[in-house]
Amino acid sequence: MGVTSKKKQFGINFIIHLVLIVLVIICLAPIALVVINSFKTNTEIVSNPLSWPFVLHLENYIQAWKTGNFSVGFINSVKLTGCTVVIVLITASLAGYVLSGKRIKGSGVILMYFMMAMTVPIQLFLFPLYYAYAKLNLIGNILATSFILAALYMPLSVFLMRTFFLNVPKELEESARIDGAGTWQVIWHIMRPVVSPGLITVAILIGLQSWNEYLISSTFLQGAKNFTATLGFLAMNGSYGSDMGVMMAAASTLIGPIIVFFLCTQRYFVDGMVSGAVKG
Repeated sequence: MGVTSKKKQFGINFIIHLVLIVLVIICLAPIALVVINSFKTNTEIVSNPLSWPFVLHLENYIQAWKTGNFSVGFINSVKLTGCTVVIVLITASLAGYVLSGKRIKGSGVILMYFMMAMTVPIQLFLFPLYYAYAKLNLIGNILATSFILAALYMPLSVFLMRTFFLNVPKELEESARIDGAGTWQVIWHIMRPVVSPGLITVAILIGLQSWNEYLISSTFLQGAKNFTATLGFLAMNGSYGSDMGVMMAAASTLIGPIIVFFLCTQRYFVDGMVSGAVKG
């Protein structure tokens, strides 16, 4: 029985690992093709996109960097992403703390409001937002645009932070209150270290979404000097849409920082999602 059970377990593990390997290949194959073709000329790509490059054409990356204006685009992307993440972390953590323990009346109604807000498409608010920003002369302002992105991602962030605050034992806050700690002291010195995995998780999620965002940034960040890296890449379609080598190099330049960032933070992301999946 023991040998049969081990063989059965080995077969199950083999099938699971085989399925995972196939899924990894499916996910990584398109990225690998983009990177490989970024070193080839347009003629080589058209003739055989699956072949290895005979000569590494690094000039594709040089041309893509200049044409996409990535030197400015990456700085603007970092500014937009950083401002959005900071705004979301501050507001979502405070809202999650308040809504986690029913510290105010009508917390259920507020949660329902956030839940409904997640279903409303942002396209409904583009015209009034653009009209208001144009009147206030905020078109092209990265900080002002980050507030729109923060509002867009706020409902999900509040729900995530509320879940993490629900996992904090009430005894921690009660003991701090008995020792004379105020609300800000409880949040900063007691709650913040405990919910730090949640803060990291929300920061990673919002950071990745803000970095790849197109609709809001293309609407409110007009002018080449205000373009993010994503907008700079999409602006290349007009002049270099037919040169696939340059476009592939630009795509590799754009997705490279995202892959490196996620590989460096995936452990914190997984830990945060697991630790926050206990209560809802």
